[in-house]
Amino acid sequence: MSEQNNPMLSLQEITKAFYSGTINEKIALDHLSLDLQPGDFVTVIGGNGAGKSTLLNAAAGAFPIDKGNILIDGINVTKLAEHKRAKYIGRVFQDPMTGTAANMQIEENLAIAARRGRTRTLKWSITAAERKQYRDMLAMLDLGLEDRMTAKVGLLSGGQRQALTLLMATLTQPKLLLLDEHTAALDPKTAAKVLEISDKLIEQNKLTALMVTHNMKDAIAHGNRLIMMHNGRVIFDVSGEEKRNLTVDALIEKFSQTSGEEFASDRALLSK
Repeated sequence: MSEQNNPMLSLQEITKAFYSGTINEKIALDHLSLDLQPGDFVTVIGGNGAGKSTLLNAAAGAFPIDKGNILIDGINVTKLAEHKRAKYIGRVFQDPMTGTAANMQIEENLAIAARRGRTRTLKWSITAAERKQYRDMLAMLDLGLEDRMTAKVGLLSGGQRQALTLLMATLTQPKLLLLDEHTAALDPKTAAKVLEISDKLIEQNKLTALMVTHNMKDAIAHGNRLIMMHNGRVIFDVSGEEKRNLTVDALIEKFSQTSGEEFASDRALLSK
């Protein structure tokens, strides 16, 4: 069992550079330290090239970091490959096509997600109890998918698919949920619905989550904590009532004060 005061995610002085030693060298994470306590739902914003997605990729093990340590619930996973780290992590990407098998049925996709981390056998089938569980879970999404459990996932809309991916990512109650601009490819109405489902699943499962978004309003409205990144570092970290009282203009002003630069993200400014 983990000690009660273990952070669920601890990034300790992590550094990651791309194209090291060349004229194109880019330091994406610069001695970054960040702790997420169990149940923290942290939104991550920053300008273009701030290191937001690199932060999520580092946590997920998509590439090795150059320096520092990564701990999940007290377990040092720094040297663990992505597929070995996957048992601790649920992840939803920007592209709704990622994370599901398009040519398989909705219930088959859920069954694969439910069996993640278990020993694979030559034969598996979905039990009646599992089918009922999946139906109840899908009904909670309020998208009518519980009546389409044998439909191929490729037939679903982007929003339906992203909602299904969220369900799959949280099915085994991972220690850490990573949401990488997971509503960016959706229209505003669908994005709002997927964010509502995200909130519900995170709260119900008491998950620890890290959500990268380019939408400042969403970053303020969701989660209990917000961090702002710039040049691979965390330059602002706010939570609780102070976060709830933030405005987009105050956030942009804070960025200018802390970084000494203008906020440079067209998408973020357009979504004010």
